[in-house]
Amino acid sequence: MRSSCRAGTGRSKQLSVAKHIDERLATLPRLPADELQRERVSKILEAVESGRPCSVHGFAGELNLSKSHLQHVFKRQTGLRLGQLIAEQKLRRAAHLLKSSNLRIKEIASAVGYEHTSSFIRAFERRFAEAPQAYRHRCNAQNANK
Repeated sequence: MRSSCRAGTGRSKQLSVAKHIDERLATLPRLPADELQRERVSKILEAVESGRPCSVHGFAGELNLSKSHLQHVFKRQTGLRLGQLIAEQKLRRAAHLLKSSNLRIKEIASAVGYEHTSSFIRAFERRFAEAPQAYRHRCNAQNANK
């Protein structure tokens, strides 16, 4: 009998804590859902444009959303796939580094957010239709001829 009394007390405590949280949340200013989504998408676009390393997983954690929900919201707001946008930005940054620096391919892959150089090379080849090393040589040759 004692344990059921304790369980009952614990349950009422949980309910009062939940009620307190609900009351606190109700007093916070609320943005309309569309405005909140636009704000989130805007933050993501700013971060991607800044060139800092980012990922869908990182954004989802930062915004306290599931990856799936975040991707759905982003696609609905922009018409673009978030993962595709992030990959495109990484590859553009890599292309810039290939043209403007003497960093090794492995260092560039890491700098733009690829864990594995081989994954970076495959992605770069798909996007630019040539390997990173060939891209660098072609760009250097074009600059030498100017």
